[in-house]
Amino acid sequence: MTVKALIASFTQQEDLNFLLTNRIPRAGLTRFMGWFSKIENPFVRDASIALWKLFSDLDLSEARKTEFKSLHDCFTRELKPGLRPFDMDPGIVASPSDGIVGAHGKIADTELFQVKGAPYSLLDLVGDPALVEQHRDGTFLTVRLTSSMYHRFHAPYDAHVARVTLIHGDVWNVNPIALKRVERLFCKNERAVIRTHLSSGEAVTLVPVAAILVASIRLHFLDMVLNSQTRGPVNFPCDVNVKKGEELGWFEHGSTIIILAPGDFAFCDGIAEGMRIRAGQPLLRRR
Repeated sequence: MTVKALIASFTQQEDLNFLLTNRIPRAGLTRFMGWFSKIENPFVRDASIALWKLFSDLDLSEARKTEFKSLHDCFTRELKPGLRPFDMDPGIVASPSDGIVGAHGKIADTELFQVKGAPYSLLDLVGDPALVEQHRDGTFLTVRLTSSMYHRFHAPYDAHVARVTLIHGDVWNVNPIALKRVERLFCKNERAVIRTHLSSGEAVTLVPVAAILVASIRLHFLDMVLNSQTRGPVNFPCDVNVKKGEELGWFEHGSTIIILAPGDFAFCDGIAEGMRIRAGQPLLRRR
């Protein structure tokens, strides 16, 4: 097969993947999955997990328990104690979750990118001009969780949580295939904007982004689940101090966390797009 034919075949496979995971009733399928995953029936649970293992690299050997009530219980599983030690250097921003490093770099004035050549703006992402100013010319890093990964996320540093804002939106797939085809995808999807400050007063913001099959984000310090069914105010004032490594919540499937940091933070050695990381590993270091 010629190089040209190989490229054409690869493109066709990507097009099929995009068609099967996006050109469907995304919201309806996501609501169905939310309901289905919580069914506490042994046959449904075992068949679902077996099918999941068949089509992914799901590894449950690190799970704290070996029996699950439902598919959802398996998705949001805890790990055995001590498996995700956090780098406790106060000058380090650690990874809040397991994941794959995606787009990252300097924020050009107020512009980021989801893949090279596909920019989006801070204002479209966070929706608040004041927060945009705090991150102008800063640093950003994207961490994508796949469906088989550990789905809980943790505080990447000692910080004070000041506010959480829920921004309602769509549930596009967030895999690289979709990121190349859907402009400003992160700005279109359901997401939460978690505003925190380091002890030094610098703003660091976490933006967990929902995706198809997962439009629910559980935050422990709010004691609630944020999703498309959340009604009423979407701004939640907080006055919570969190310690590095403390569990903040979980996704109910797999998705993405965007980390916005000040400009005086640089990437740690070895951080590169496509690398797999674990919660607690160093991501950013104060210059």
